[in-house]
Amino acid sequence: MTDKPLEATMFAGDDLVQLVSTTGERVENSDWSPWVADIDIDAIRRLYEDLVVVRRIDAEATALQRQGELGLWAPLLGQEAAQVGSARALGSEDFVFASYREHGVAYCRDVDPTHMLRFWRGSTHSGWNPLQYNMTTPAIIVGAQALHATGYAMGMQFDGVDGAAITYFGDGATSQGDISEAFNFAASFSAPVVFFCQNNQWAISEPVSLQTSVSIAARGRGFGIPSVRVDGNDVLAVMAVTRAAIARAREGSGPTLIEAYTYRMGPHTTSDDPTKYRPAALDEEWKAKDPLDRIRRLLDASAALDDDYLAQVQRQADRTAAALREGCLGTVEPTALSMFDHVYAEEHPLIDEERRQFVTYRDSLEGTTR
Repeated sequence: MTDKPLEATMFAGDDLVQLVSTTGERVENSDWSPWVADIDIDAIRRLYEDLVVVRRIDAEATALQRQGELGLWAPLLGQEAAQVGSARALGSEDFVFASYREHGVAYCRDVDPTHMLRFWRGSTHSGWNPLQYNMTTPAIIVGAQALHATGYAMGMQFDGVDGAAITYFGDGATSQGDISEAFNFAASFSAPVVFFCQNNQWAISEPVSLQTSVSIAARGRGFGIPSVRVDGNDVLAVMAVTRAAIARAREGSGPTLIEAYTYRMGPHTTSDDPTKYRPAALDEEWKAKDPLDRIRRLLDASAALDDDYLAQVQRQADRTAAALREGCLGTVEPTALSMFDHVYAEEHPLIDEERRQFVTYRDSLEGTTR
């Protein structure tokens, strides 16, 4: 960490912040390196394990969907560093407002991977208790979570609560009115919120060039929000800028927008075919920037990569994937009547009547052909 004042000018340029090159070398930056000065080789090894496990979770969930065990899945392949680096910069008191792709953030918040799948399997309307992990469950309405995060951050501000809110969204979401409204409220009220845009360059089949003629970071500055662009495949750089943005929020300096410049290596969701709209040459170009390979090269150059360590990481990834699959296949599917549970915190006569009517209707169908 650093005692350096959090000048808004640190968040004023469009130069891409990078602290680890694609060849695995640490890059010194007078503004940002101090924010990760405590991240030694042992800490980098732990980050690498996070990256490997998160990728394994994603691969296993994708396989489960292809096997008919999930209705849908939103892969994060290629975006692991953006999620792990930002999530590991947060404190337990900070609250995460996610979109539908933040499986890596959920893992770093200690959410049971099995719970991540319940929503996508259709076994629940949610997945986990947000208050247990200070992280919301997947939000399908594009951009809405930014408004929720801003409102929550303003509530923290009014209550004098320590901590900040952070919200994740993609490049396509920045064209939604909800994002603009969230930016406006956050800037006007100096809300302690960090807007984290994973610019994976594709809003389903539309390239980011159709979303904006300027950088996404520049969009934030248009609302008076200090903004920074970071190499989203560089886990250390992402951690550094997120730590700084969270610190700005906590000290009362207001919101920050982070544009993590990354790439979606797979489909938008498992119902999508990116080969229909994305050139294969572009995929190959970004494979050379793979976030896992980058940290592996750094560890290798530091003589911190050996067979025992790699085997340990692989075992952890395999154990997590096995637990994920077992939990998914062992899920107790809900009954029809469960839709009336947990609508209100306490019993409610309207819900009681609706339940009674449903039971009467269900019983009337018994023995008939439907």
